[in-house]
Amino acid sequence: MLRYSLIHPELIAALAGAGHGSKVLIADGNYPHSTGVNPRSAVVHLNLAPGTLTVTQVLRVLLDAINVESAEVMACPEGEVPAHREYQEILGEAVPITVRERFEFYDKVRTPDVALVIATADQRMCANLLLTIGTREN
Repeated sequence: MLRYSLIHPELIAALAGAGHGSKVLIADGNYPHSTGVNPRSAVVHLNLAPGTLTVTQVLRVLLDAINVESAEVMACPEGEVPAHREYQEILGEAVPITVRERFEFYDKVRTPDVALVIATADQRMCANLLLTIGTREN
């Protein structure tokens, strides 16, 4: 039996196939999950109902299974995104977060190093979070 909180078989398999430098997108419910991603990425749908699950909820579980060396978020035309502050609090100051314009963010998610896309039902605008997996800590 697994000792950490991540128990979703598809997520565990996709993360096991990823390594240092691989990227994981935790996408909000507005993200184009089928067209705005690398076609070789594993896609796991956790968008059960509006608001269930959120990017933040998935992030908390993933951090029990992987180390994150950096993160990227999508800029929002409406201005500051409260979710981005929330992510920084969870990830801590040691993990830098880069803000990318919308189409630059889409281009980043379409690259071959994106191993996993997690579709959430987060209803917040521009709540997408692209994580870069770090090295294993002993």
